[in-house]
Amino acid sequence: MKRRDFIQQTTAATALVTIGGLTLQSFKLSSKTAKITILHTNDVHSHIDPFGPDDGRNPNKGGVARRASLVQAIRNENPNTLLLDAGDIFQGTPYFNYYGGELEFKLMSKLKYDAATIGNHDFDNGIDGLYAQLPHAEFAFLSANYDFSNTIMDTHVKPYKIFNKSGIKIGVFGLGILLDGLVLKDLYKETVYLDPTERAQDMSRILKEDEQCDLVICLSHLGYHYSDYPERPSDLKLAASTKDIDLIIGGHTHTFLPKPTVVKNSLGDNMLVNQVGCYGINLGRIDFYFDSDNNKTANGKSIIV
Repeated sequence: MKRRDFIQQTTAATALVTIGGLTLQSFKLSSKTAKITILHTNDVHSHIDPFGPDDGRNPNKGGVARRASLVQAIRNENPNTLLLDAGDIFQGTPYFNYYGGELEFKLMSKLKYDAATIGNHDFDNGIDGLYAQLPHAEFAFLSANYDFSNTIMDTHVKPYKIFNKSGIKIGVFGLGILLDGLVLKDLYKETVYLDPTERAQDMSRILKEDEQCDLVICLSHLGYHYSDYPERPSDLKLAASTKDIDLIIGGHTHTFLPKPTVVKNSLGDNMLVNQVGCYGINLGRIDFYFDSDNNKTANGKSIIV
């Protein structure tokens, strides 16, 4: 892809946002020593092909091949890049009906995804169907609040994973939505749902304090926000009630954000929440900049595929 074409397909980025308690001015006075790029998708729902030219809402958008070109261009620009997915990989086109998720996992592996969390639709062929496709997935599945101990998925899903890019430690953990009421019990079987806020507090403490991570990311399939159900866990509620999380990458509600939402956490510090809609139409990008003291700022945008 030509650089000019790539730039034309990006929406406006956020202004540089300081993450944590530092002022933006104090960061700008320091020299930048590292840049970490986080790319992400959510709710792709088995959309392998791009939408056609006559599609009413999304003409000529999406498609795995186009996403692969974008991802490779960004990796060429910055090798310190992670590619993550926030769930609902399955269900939505005949590809899933016919192949049962094999194609989705194989293509994500070709794109070299680093990690994904599990959405409710990823149980649509049952937990046994999800398990059957794991050999095709060359990336990690993360969920801190689904207890799979008494299921066939036991040991195949980890609460978190740590990545190291140019000396920057990046801790990533996953959270899933309450399955009861969304998924038949026969499909998720003995999977136990744990409180996502409590698990997020545990994970952020472990990653920040015990593991000494420089960057903490939550892959969430809770949903961005529920105005009609204020008691329901959501990304915005999670962001405001926790600390030490730098970025929540969301899914489930198919929320198209042109840029990340800046939220004050429980300590009053900035952190980011982002989601890029559905069907592979957009690719999210967040760039984190670290100075010599590991102070960080970030900006983000949504790239139209």
